[in-house]
Amino acid sequence: MRETLAGQVAIVTGAARGIGRGIAERLTAEGAKVIVWDRDLSPLNQASFRPAAAEVVDVTDYQAIERGFADAVARFGKVEIFVNNAGINGPVAPTWEYSLEDWDRVVAIDMTSVFYCCRVAANHMRERKYGRIVNVASIAGKEGVPYIAAYSAAKAGVIGFSKALAKELCDVGVTVNCIAPALTETDLMREMTPDHIERMRAKIPMGRLAKIEEIAAMCAFIASPDCSFTTGFVFDVTGGRATY
Repeated sequence: MRETLAGQVAIVTGAARGIGRGIAERLTAEGAKVIVWDRDLSPLNQASFRPAAAEVVDVTDYQAIERGFADAVARFGKVEIFVNNAGINGPVAPTWEYSLEDWDRVVAIDMTSVFYCCRVAANHMRERKYGRIVNVASIAGKEGVPYIAAYSAAKAGVIGFSKALAKELCDVGVTVNCIAPALTETDLMREMTPDHIERMRAKIPMGRLAKIEEIAAMCAFIASPDCSFTTGFVFDVTGGRATY
């Protein structure tokens, strides 16, 4: 019988909307006390659940992450689960037209923030000798998707970093795994052209986009005590697109 998350404390970044909110809602339903981090918490007003706490945190600001994590520990005493979900797609453009500013922004939010958050969370989890870190990557990080080079590179970086960190923490009861979804119906699609969306849909053998609920369910398992002997792995949610 699957163990629940009752009594565990989780932080989910970028959780005021989209995939992050779906993950936060699922972890809450399974008994976790979920702390939502986002730069704009107003979308939570339309959420169908109430997180244990919500805090404005810019995940590209290391000091803000340290303060937010310290606040969580002071209030709840511990953090067992950390989900790095915050991210942006960035523009859809060929590399030779991709602006330097957009590249830096996408890499900072999608990859560097994951390192920042894991650096803080890992110390706490090492001391407690237990933890679950889940990093939301993308199938783009495995395959490389044309016209979203920065996003593809950042998500590939998340995968490589997660594998390295997993090996560093495997002897202290802390697992680090990734989720690599295919295109999912979220607000990020507003940054994409219709042609890009259709190209991505055509690559999925099941012929549809991923659902937020499917990603949240996968995350709930990875974050649970049951996922105890898998670390440094990439869990695909791609409708048959990923075969490796």
